[in-house]
Amino acid sequence: MLAPIFFNTRIRIGDTIWAGNAEVHVKASDWVKHNHNNNDAFKNVILHIVADNDLGVNDNNGNTIPTITIRCNDAILAQYNYLLKNRLWVPCAKEFSKVDPFIVSIWLEKLGIAKLEEKSAEISKHLAQTMNNWDEVLYRTITRSFGFHLNGQPAEQMALTLPYHILEKNADSLLHTEALLFGQAGFLNELLPYDDYFLKLQKEYKFLAKKFHLKPIPRHLWKFLRLRPGNFPTIRIAQLAALIHSCSGLFSYLREASSLEKIREMFEVKPSAYWENHYLFGKISKPIEKTIGKDSIDIILINSVIPVLFMYGKKTGQVQFQNKALDFLGQISPEKNSITENWQKLGIKPVSAFHSQALIFLKTKFCDHHLCLECSIGNKILTQSAHNPQ
Repeated sequence: MLAPIFFNTRIRIGDTIWAGNAEVHVKASDWVKHNHNNNDAFKNVILHIVADNDLGVNDNNGNTIPTITIRCNDAILAQYNYLLKNRLWVPCAKEFSKVDPFIVSIWLEKLGIAKLEEKSAEISKHLAQTMNNWDEVLYRTITRSFGFHLNGQPAEQMALTLPYHILEKNADSLLHTEALLFGQAGFLNELLPYDDYFLKLQKEYKFLAKKFHLKPIPRHLWKFLRLRPGNFPTIRIAQLAALIHSCSGLFSYLREASSLEKIREMFEVKPSAYWENHYLFGKISKPIEKTIGKDSIDIILINSVIPVLFMYGKKTGQVQFQNKALDFLGQISPEKNSITENWQKLGIKPVSAFHSQALIFLKTKFCDHHLCLECSIGNKILTQSAHNPQ
């Protein structure tokens, strides 16, 4: 620890009231192990709280620090050690079914909010960079989401180098919008002399890049390996271009949308005809419509649109937008992935995206790090072990 756990405590020892800080360790010798005796942050510690008083300790002035030993219930300690050391998918996998479902439900409600708050932290960074330009922030977060798992980073990098106001000025032309996005993504640096559409985009981007002083990101940042053709970054960029072309004022549309279906409609766009029989520039494929699927739309909503709406309500003090974001998240079907599938094996079947997001947060932020003491479920299992020792 970098500082004592308890600050500005008041403790009565005999007839004397002490004021200062208190530190907690499992073993008293952890004081020396953590080098607190040489750390000025601990010079005002007036009480050392331990489970095992195996060593008398001094502060950095050589004064003996009063120590109180609080022994943990043996059954709780044994249960905690088990949770800490086992390598099950989640530490409490074998005890999970014994926890009152109401406790689990309340905890997941808190974690669902915590997951949204976590996403809000990234949005705050973009707000600071753009001086609270919500259109730009929404564009950046949506663009990253269009990259999905493998291409989120280059997609965001593309958005950072191509401001939304430039796209908005050219959004009335799908050709110009595609030229800007594909050019900035680095896909127009090839030589394809027999592809007329590619040559048009290349020509438009050359003009627009000079006009707006644009420099493309490296093409090699984009990943195609292990992706289905429908998820190729070229297709996702074409879909993003269609979205920007068809919906001017993205954030205004989001803010005024009265229902989840209205927001979904925003993403029900059709890329230019070229992409009906192409997945890559210069390579003709079997004709198929390249609209965005419902599951993909929902992932974009979960990861970008809803967090931005939630953050907008929080930043402006308009709680109705936070409530709307939570309501929309509750209407979306739960995500299907390895984490939610494993939770179902333990008896928890998510009923909405809010629920599945909470379960993902629980697994990745608590269970994977054995933070059972900070988890309501872990705490309940530990207290139950005191009453029902194995």
